[in-house]
Amino acid sequence: MQTSENQQALGKILDMSRMIAIAILLLHFYYQCYTAFAGWKLMSAFSDRLLDNIIRTGLFSNFNKPKLISLCFLTISLMGVKGKKKEDLSLKTGLIYIGLGLAIYFLSYFILKTNLDVSTLAALYITAASLGFILIISGGTSLSRVIALKINSQDIFNQENETFPQEQRLLQNEYSVNLPARYRLKDKYHSSWINIINPFRATLVAGSPGSGKSYFVIRHFIDQHIAKGFSAFIYDFKFDDLSVIAYNAWLKCKCSYRVEPRFYAINFDDLSRSHRCNPLDAASMLDITDAAESARTILLGLNREWIKKQGDFFVESPINFLTAVIWFLRKYQGGSFCTLPHVIELMQLDYDRLFTLLRSEKEIEVLINPFITAYLNDAMEQLEGQIASAKIALARLSSPQLYYVLSGSDFTLDINNPDAPKIVCMGNNPQKIQVYGAVLSLYVNRLVKIVNKKGKLKSTLIFDEFPTIYLSGIDSLIATARSNKVATTLGIQDFSQLRKDYGKEQADVIASITGNIISGQVTGDTAKQLSERFGKIMQDRTSYSINRTDTSISRSKQLDMAVPASKIAGLSSGEFVGMVADNPDEKIELKTFHAQIINDHKAIASQQDAYLPLAVVRKLDEGMVARNYLQIRQEAADIAESEIERIFHDPSLRYLIIQKSN
Repeated sequence: MQTSENQQALGKILDMSRMIAIAILLLHFYYQCYTAFAGWKLMSAFSDRLLDNIIRTGLFSNFNKPKLISLCFLTISLMGVKGKKKEDLSLKTGLIYIGLGLAIYFLSYFILKTNLDVSTLAALYITAASLGFILIISGGTSLSRVIALKINSQDIFNQENETFPQEQRLLQNEYSVNLPARYRLKDKYHSSWINIINPFRATLVAGSPGSGKSYFVIRHFIDQHIAKGFSAFIYDFKFDDLSVIAYNAWLKCKCSYRVEPRFYAINFDDLSRSHRCNPLDAASMLDITDAAESARTILLGLNREWIKKQGDFFVESPINFLTAVIWFLRKYQGGSFCTLPHVIELMQLDYDRLFTLLRSEKEIEVLINPFITAYLNDAMEQLEGQIASAKIALARLSSPQLYYVLSGSDFTLDINNPDAPKIVCMGNNPQKIQVYGAVLSLYVNRLVKIVNKKGKLKSTLIFDEFPTIYLSGIDSLIATARSNKVATTLGIQDFSQLRKDYGKEQADVIASITGNIISGQVTGDTAKQLSERFGKIMQDRTSYSINRTDTSISRSKQLDMAVPASKIAGLSSGEFVGMVADNPDEKIELKTFHAQIINDHKAIASQQDAYLPLAVVRKLDEGMVARNYLQIRQEAADIAESEIERIFHDPSLRYLIIQKSN
């Protein structure tokens, strides 16, 4: 026990052991150099009698016997030494002193074999053996002052201590996406698997540009889901990077489907390789709420700052107005002209004719009455604030290319129809994101509403650079689509990007309810949130302090972040951290991972070299596109002319005509 009495007793024992060692060594010198001591007059009758008694014990029966016994007692005395610790001392220094001292201590014997006079021999031998003895004491004392603490000076970033076991099993089912990976545990690397066994709980793929989201993660979602018979929608921000992957995966796997799927692509830049689709198709627009949702999507996609101002008068008014125009066309002749280009052209009519048309549809009367009242009461500033913002925003979509794609019907958006499955890719252009993004947002919102129904084929929705489009109710999709076998994958660069485009509340909800998360390099608040989400692991902690008389060393274990924010901010390309979700019947104990996803770069390169480009859908020239544009404008004018004519010649409807006197 560490009591003061025991410490004092131990100190006395050590001191006695060292004194015994010195005494035995001095007796050895006296015995071996007796002649020299006699010449030096350093002898007496008492010492001679004492020496005779010791000789009878057999201590001097061998030359090295007393030296060895002395060394043993010295070793005992050194075992309890507690010298003041020094950081610059090493075991090597102490061992050198001890080794040198032992060599001198025992090799001094050969001095006695030289032909010098007795006094010189004795003086040299005693000096050499004493020097060796002192060096041994110095070396032993140095060893006691070394800080016996194993701190890996090479691991200055605490990488080994922040490693943890990860899932090494390959867990597959009919829906899973499995990514081969490699992770580090202490100083060794192990193969592992990132098993997304339940993609229907949504997957969030985050990472700054160049972190490898598409190359290491999203391409595998596309390949593996198409290989497992999913219908698919892919939002390709940098068309046609992901579309080519999906197209070639479809060519390879389409025969394995129960019903062979069709492949469609929407592309506003190369119309010859683009299919046509009407997002306001009358067959899928069942009631006025569908029109309202479509209007909201279009205008919020064109004016992203309105997303944070929903509920304001000058935001809701243009949405209501656009809803009225859409629903009018939906009801007119069974929706034959219910397309976004016709909506845009119809909105360009003067107020007298436009309000007259809209008043003829009873279902939208409640929507347009505030506008008609403002118009008749000469509240033109208010009216322009309500309507002009919608007209100006939609005017950006007035182009022959957009009109051509939006006015056709090559396919419908029910991609997970078991009798007619589809793989649909829609491409954006980073240089035209403001215009294309709004149109694609409309496509996506209509598609999501149609897809998220029971009894349909399993489907995957993959959004690259998700914040560049506006998808209203994305949180509801993630929350409810699981039971309808809809797997949602969202690619983002950073949570702050999501907050900027969707608002803080919506962004926080999206980040919180996704079951699977895979993140490459991100910084700031995103890295902090992810670090907290991944939780803590037990880590070893060692600390020491040195004072004037003693050294204190403490070792402990404590919970600390499994993946600190600083580590997430410093991830290399292809290195990802994350957490996966499991199923009740497929438990995963080790959900968190920090690993390098392993891609076979040569195989992928050869696969890409063999890719076929997207097929040409039809041959087009500028004249055909221009004629379609002019035809839509003419049809909108004809609708207004014929409908006003009908109202004018019907006495029961003539009251609907608005003619404001100037």
